[in-house]
Amino acid sequence: MYEPSLGVIIDSGFRLALPWALALWLLIPLLMVLRGRSGQQAAVVFSSLHLLNRLGPKAKARAGGLRVALPILVFALGIAALSRPQIFNADESITESGIEMIVAIDVSRSMEVDDFRIDGRPVNRLIAAKKVTRDFIRGRQTDRIGLIAFAGRPYLASPITLDHEWLEESMNRVKIGLVEDGTAIGSAIASAAKRLDKRTAKSKVIVLLTDGVNNAGQLNPVMAAKLAKTLGVKIYTIAVGSYGDFTVNTPRGPQKLVQEFDEETLKEIAQIGEGEFFRAQDTGGLERIFELIDGMEKTEVRSRISIETRELFQWPAALALVLGLLSVVGGETFWRRFP
Repeated sequence: MYEPSLGVIIDSGFRLALPWALALWLLIPLLMVLRGRSGQQAAVVFSSLHLLNRLGPKAKARAGGLRVALPILVFALGIAALSRPQIFNADESITESGIEMIVAIDVSRSMEVDDFRIDGRPVNRLIAAKKVTRDFIRGRQTDRIGLIAFAGRPYLASPITLDHEWLEESMNRVKIGLVEDGTAIGSAIASAAKRLDKRTAKSKVIVLLTDGVNNAGQLNPVMAAKLAKTLGVKIYTIAVGSYGDFTVNTPRGPQKLVQEFDEETLKEIAQIGEGEFFRAQDTGGLERIFELIDGMEKTEVRSRISIETRELFQWPAALALVLGLLSVVGGETFWRRFP
């Protein structure tokens, strides 16, 4: 069983793993006040300070402000390290146990009948079928789908693929007249089932769309459905169009057409294939049928969110260590003053 996996970055940025640690920064003003009040005990006590004026000019304290600030800065950097700053990426891995499907579309001459409408204008059955099928495919991004067109015989318009852009381009090339006329329903089912055989998908489906009666090919549609069932293939059948007398264009000129449907055979095919039979007489009905099929053939989706982090605490910790050593060494050497 294939399980296509899609990784999507859902969040990224900077964060603190322990943000509550920054509350310790509130102690810094208190430390500054306490450090300002504290001082060394006088080594010599004088009764009057005017006697010290004779000792010479006043000496400035070396790095006095920095010496006071360093321990506070070390404390602040230590707190920053304790809060564990991080750069993170949150990825959502979506694993889907998909469906492999072939849509088989009738391209016989009768599909030229203009008894469907799109946006208020009349269109033929093939245009309506391609439009609705295209919308259906766009809603199933993780399923592998193939396309077979058939008239007097079937031909492969697109192999089973996950590249739906290629699939849509292939559908645009499907037209009436590429093969001899007729309606080889049995051969179309057999061809689709053969393409689905040996596939490892959880579910294998044929959606067969036709407006006629099987009148071509060497294989009976019911027998083809039984063979497909042995391969674990489910079949949905759709009869498109309305009853009536129509005129279609042929290489020999306009030709009268009396619409025929073999609904009983299509129902039997769907029953054997453990699918369903549908009847569509307009574009809205065809859209609802594909929505029903879409709802019945759902793909199982599993998602897992993983978070990758890069720790940054070592930088403020290292800086705090360096400054701390500087404060200790400096206090015992070059910052130290003697009387």
